Order: sequence, then structure tokens, then C-alpha cells
Amino acid sequence: MTNLTGQAQALYDDVYCQRGEAENRIKEAQVGLFATRTSCQHLQSNQLRVLLAALGYVLIERLRALALQGTALACAQVDTLRIKLLKLAAVVTRNTRRIRLYLASNWPSADIFAHAMSQLRSP
Repeated sequence: MTNLTGQAQALYDDVYCQRGEAENRIKEAQVGLFATRTSCQHLQSNQLRVLLAALGYVLIERLRALALQGTALACAQVDTLRIKLLKLAAVVTRNTRRIRLYLASNWPSADIFAHAMSQLRSP
């Protein structure tokens, strides 16, 4: 029941589905980026944790929009992206001109990672 005027299907599609989608994104940030870990005694510490989780979510959204279009992970949840793309073992070497990442040769998401890095590198 609602007191909103208009067609029932239009109200459902335009109001309630968007509200549910927004709640799904909030839950994704809370669960996938640990935004609910506010166990410090000081308000400023908890506020910083929530702000860092929000920043992480913005970075994940930009990664999806800019680097993962056309891949299998374009619509993946934060947990999936963290496990398949961001949580990896690598050897990092640095010399005067470049930084190199040596990834495992049998890593299943290596081609998607390479695609995302090439998309982020190009202007």
C-alpha cells in the first residue's frame, strides 16, 4: 500500500526498484569493503574507517566503469573483484625507470587483470 499517485507498475519500477538497488549498493559496501568495522572508541577513528570504505567503493565503481567493460567481471560484486583481481601475490621490482610486477603464471584472472591495466593506462 502506498499513498503515492500514479500507475502501480511505474511506481514499482521508478521508485521501489531504485530504492532496493540503492540498498543493495550500501550492503555491498558494508560487507565487501568492511564499512561496518567501527569498533574504535573514538568517533574520529570510526568516521575515518567509514570514509575509507566509501573511497574504496568509489574506486571499485570507477574500475568497473573504466577498466572492466566487456569482461566477465564488469558487473561483479566487490567481494568477487577483491578476491579475483586485487588480492593476489606478486613480486615487485623497482629500478630507476620502471616498476615491474611479476604475477603467478597460472593465475586464472591474469588476462582480465592485463586488460584492466591496459584500459587504465591508455589516455
